[in-house]
This record gives sequence, C-alpha cells and structure tokens, in this order.
Amino acid sequence: MLRYLTAGESHGKAIVAIMEGMPANLKISSQDIDKELKRRQIGYGRGQRMSIEIDKVEILSGIRLGKTLGSPIALMINNIDYENWKKVMPVEEGKNIFQEPVTHLRPGHADLAGCIKYGQKDIRNILERASARSTASLVAIGAIAKKLLSEFGISIFSHVVQIGEIKASLDQNIMPEEVHRLAEKSDLRCADEDAANQMRKKIDSAKADKDSVGGVFEVVILGSPIGLGSHVHPDRRLSGRLASAVMSIQSIKGVEIGSGFYGASLPGSKAHDELFYENDKFTRRTNNAGGLEGGMTNGEPIIIKAAVKPIATIAKSLNSVDLITKEAVKSHVERADVCHVPAAGVIAESTVAIELANAFLEKYGGDSIEEIANHYKA
Repeated sequence: MLRYLTAGESHGKAIVAIMEGMPANLKISSQDIDKELKRRQIGYGRGQRMSIEIDKVEILSGIRLGKTLGSPIALMINNIDYENWKKVMPVEEGKNIFQEPVTHLRPGHADLAGCIKYGQKDIRNILERASARSTASLVAIGAIAKKLLSEFGISIFSHVVQIGEIKASLDQNIMPEEVHRLAEKSDLRCADEDAANQMRKKIDSAKADKDSVGGVFEVVILGSPIGLGSHVHPDRRLSGRLASAVMSIQSIKGVEIGSGFYGASLPGSKAHDELFYENDKFTRRTNNAGGLEGGMTNGEPIIIKAAVKPIATIAKSLNSVDLITKEAVKSHVERADVCHVPAAGVIAESTVAIELANAFLEKYGGDSIEEIANHYKA
C-alpha cells in the first residue's frame, strides 16, 4: 500500500514529501522527477512566481544507485523565493517581521473558513499552506508512481479541452497518442491549435482586465489492465478513488468520468458500450464508461475530465470584509496566475498516478519490481 505525506508553506523554506510502500528496485532518478516538476511550471497564463522558482528535487532517502530500496522515500524541493520572505515566514518567535498581518479576506479562498476553523487572526497562516504551491510535492511523488506504472505499459497524459467558453474540437478518430504529442508541443497543453490561439487571446484579455480565467482539462490513462479496483465496497471502487484524487486539487470544482454529465442525457441504449468478442478478446467500439465499470478498470482508456474554477486571487480586488474589524474592504491581493488550467492537468496526472499505482500494487503487489512482474505475468 502506498502512503504519502507532504508539508511546506508557499513561501517557506521548502516543500517536502515522504512516500512509503514503493517496492524495491524501481529505477528512478532526480531527472525523472525534475522533468515532471518542470511540466507543472509551464503554461500560458502562469504568473511571475514561475519565473522565480526553478523546481529541482533533492532525494533525501529511499533511493540508492538509481533504484528504490523499499524504504520510505523522502523528497525536498527548495523554495528559491524564500530568501525574499525570511522576515515574513520566520519559524522562531520574536524574529523581526516586516509585514503586517493579512486581514482582508479573499472570496473563493480558504481564508475565512480556515481562520475560523484554526482560530487565526492572520490570513497568511492559512493561505501559505492552502496555496497551490504545495502541489509541487504531489507532482514529485506522482513522478515516482508514473515510473512504476510505466514498467507495466501504463501511461498517463493530460490536455486542455476548454478555457473560459472556448472549447477545443478534435477529430473523433484521432488516436490518444497523437493528442498527447500535440498537447506536449503546446504552451496551453491543447491539441487543437486553432482553439489554443483563441484561448491565448482570452487569457490576455483577462490579464488586461486584472481578472482570471478557468477551464477544463482531460486526463487519459492508457494501458491499464482489467480489474484494478473492486466492486465490493465503496472505498475500494477505483472510480471514486480517482475522482477524489482529482477533486482534492485546489480550484477543482467538478469531475466526470467518460461521457459524464453528457451521458446523463442519453438513453441507456446509447449510453452503454456494447460488447463484442473478436480476435480472442472482449472488445468495445465506444468508451462512454471512460474505462471504469463497477468501480473497476475494464481495459479501455481511462478518461477523466475536471472543471477548474478561475483563480480566486486576482489583481482586481473584490468586495470583502476585514477578518478583525469586520469592516467592508477590498480583498487582499497576492501574486498569482491568470490561468493555471494546463498546470492543473499535470498535477492531476500525478494524483491519479498515485491512486492507480496503489490499486495496481493491491492487485499485483510484492516487495520488489521483480516480484510484482512475476505476479503480473501470472
């Protein structure tokens, strides 16, 4: 069973993570992880922070001579910008803090609920951890999970299908591998370049208006074997676990699998994927189920879409209230992106990779890659 824990504040010294349960002898390097961290940082509409931070992982334990040991893996990603925030984010009491407490609540953020829940009088004590900066640790862990899955022919990619009201239009016959190739070439991770050009204009317009814009991304998992997950109990249904993994990412407000909400409008005769037996195997000619039936993988590509709300921190302050005085104020402004939909897709790749790797180990588990390979072949 894979378990992980992350820690760190947005402008603290570092973002850290510990992963336990990864089998021994999986080949992994810091370059493998850094490649995924870089993908999280790029994307049209990202903010100034991405030009400051150049995320590089430091592997502290659990890997020797390029292979996992079976012991807990500890990772650290230093925050380069911490040098500029030392007096704002000191650990010890009594240090000279040059910034006044943040008290102007930001609509759409964790500010109000977090301050009330944890009894805080400075919003910074909430926003620093609530920040999407924390997802760097998820991507680092996800890179290791992806490497495990790739050993067994399972690949994961994401692409943007909508920014604002602008939707990508792809040929229904286009192969997933081609969508992946086109998405990796695009600074918006969009496989439809005509739509991407309109999306860039939408983002530019939002930036000029001191606003932000959301959208929709799709995660595609190829090569998954039949039978990951289980129908026997709600917490073992892989559909629920994958949806939860995506929904737990900051700014995600909706998740669908396969035809999702559109499928709800179809009659049953068209919503379900008819079965055939051809060339000694069961086949389907459609994939409305999105690769999951009864909470289990059915051998088809797993398709997950997620709706990303516009970033709540915008340069155009909204009407709000002061946490302490309760007076009407304009919301606090922090440095932020205009659009982070492409990055959200990359983060989702990692969160679903972790959950899928967990389900894979449940079914084919062992203490080493070699043992798991034997189980998988059997």
